[in-house]
Amino acid sequence: MKTSTFPITRRQLGAVAGASALALSFGSESAWAATPADTLVIAFAFDDMITLDPGEEFEISTGEYIGNTYSQLVRYEVTDPSKLYGDLAKSWKVSEDGKTYTFELKPGLKFATGNPIGAEDVVWSLQRAVIMDKGPAFILGQFGFTKDNVKDKIKQTGPLSLTIEVDKGYAPTFVLNCLTANVAAVLDKKLVLSKEVNGDMGAAWMKTNYAGSGAMKLREWRPNEVLVLERNDNYYGDKSKPARVIYRHIKESATQRLMLEKGDVDIARNLSPQDLAAVVANKDIKTTATPKGTVYYISLNQKNPILAKPEVREAFKWLVDYSAIGDTIIKNIGVIHQNFLPMGLLGASTVNPYKLDVKKAKALLAKAGYPNGFKVTIDMRTIQPVQGITEAFQQTAKQAGIDIEIIPGDGKQVLTKYRARTHDMYIGQWGVDYWDPNSNTDFVRNPDNSDNAKVKPLAWRNAWEAPALSMQADAAVLERDPAKRKAIYEKMQAEFRATSPFIMLYQQTEVAAFRTNVTGFRIGPTSDCTYVYRVAKR
Repeated sequence: MKTSTFPITRRQLGAVAGASALALSFGSESAWAATPADTLVIAFAFDDMITLDPGEEFEISTGEYIGNTYSQLVRYEVTDPSKLYGDLAKSWKVSEDGKTYTFELKPGLKFATGNPIGAEDVVWSLQRAVIMDKGPAFILGQFGFTKDNVKDKIKQTGPLSLTIEVDKGYAPTFVLNCLTANVAAVLDKKLVLSKEVNGDMGAAWMKTNYAGSGAMKLREWRPNEVLVLERNDNYYGDKSKPARVIYRHIKESATQRLMLEKGDVDIARNLSPQDLAAVVANKDIKTTATPKGTVYYISLNQKNPILAKPEVREAFKWLVDYSAIGDTIIKNIGVIHQNFLPMGLLGASTVNPYKLDVKKAKALLAKAGYPNGFKVTIDMRTIQPVQGITEAFQQTAKQAGIDIEIIPGDGKQVLTKYRARTHDMYIGQWGVDYWDPNSNTDFVRNPDNSDNAKVKPLAWRNAWEAPALSMQADAAVLERDPAKRKAIYEKMQAEFRATSPFIMLYQQTEVAAFRTNVTGFRIGPTSDCTYVYRVAKR
């Protein structure tokens, strides 16, 4: 783990992180200690964190870490994701044919190590992501970059200038939005290469370490326990208001609520609707909410011959009690949404045709040859509201004769199995990687359905091939007329609702509760723009 020095000692860190456990043990209010004035303590379930490397990570919790600790060429405004601004980039221009992007960097910038930031670092970081070819590499690879050509397509042209040459004349906003994704984070080339082993481009070291230039830097990460960030004094922009931010891995809503009420944490991020309703009455606590570009869904692996039947896929969509889930389990933390594009993105649909209809589901199952149902498993991360939704789904499916066995696990376990597509069914979430509708065409793209495919989007994970939808997605990114592009996505979603092996459940409204002495906390529309370094405490 990263072990750089900063004012808080390991003993002090242990005191902050362990205060809640002491209080629960002793049952006394005196056992609780207020969080330090210069430290922001957050209760947050982050068991989905697998790696800290921007070139490899593809998890929602890690996205927030990357957003606070790394810089990129460009970013988007939190209040209006359609507006882009330069982060490391001072300026940029696009060639007339839409294929060459030229960037000029701001001068005098430094990494957290003190090493200067130059075009060489930006070019190498983007090339590295493509060459390593890990999960998020497809975001850059969709512009025609490969291991063989990326060094010719992404080039340094001066100490602070570079060019990026894409293979087609895409809508410029699409290309620029992709450069806001975590995979485009800029790494300290000198530091990372000093940790290289056997030509791995520092990949082994980067799994648990840090090489960025953002407002905060990594102090320590203990998986499923604690993540500690500290102020980066070399950051070019406004310095982090808290000297450090401590994320405590707390999965239980009731525990988060108790810690928040007692003052042992400053912010609680995973409160259930019931606990949120309870803290609203507390004069020392406030809440905030933001519609997220995150959708929750249940998927059916098409490797299972039963789940591959079109009638079975449709039957499952009529076996979810969307109304009950919306009114109880996700009340105030989400809205029912049966489309792969979250509201807020160009072309997002608000059509929700499905409702609980056991009779219709049974008729479809009978048509598929399963009048008495069947047995199937579903992999589930043990966190709310996922667990509550899964259990409710299990009960309604049983009414049609389908026996669903729930296989629980932590985020890392469930994601690893899902990405290997060895599941039957899976319930999870998908957040946009960049603020453009193409980000969610992962639900329909599957250029190679073989087990050893290089690109493994969501459609691949569920062995679903939809070439017609994929062709429409390709056409949409080349369409520069917003109205025409919008129409393509609306048509895609209608076909997707009717034919896909995805049961789209809801769009997240992320809600957090915080102590009244906390100011400036805002949840971003995506995980990587919830900027905790902007939060202050009175």
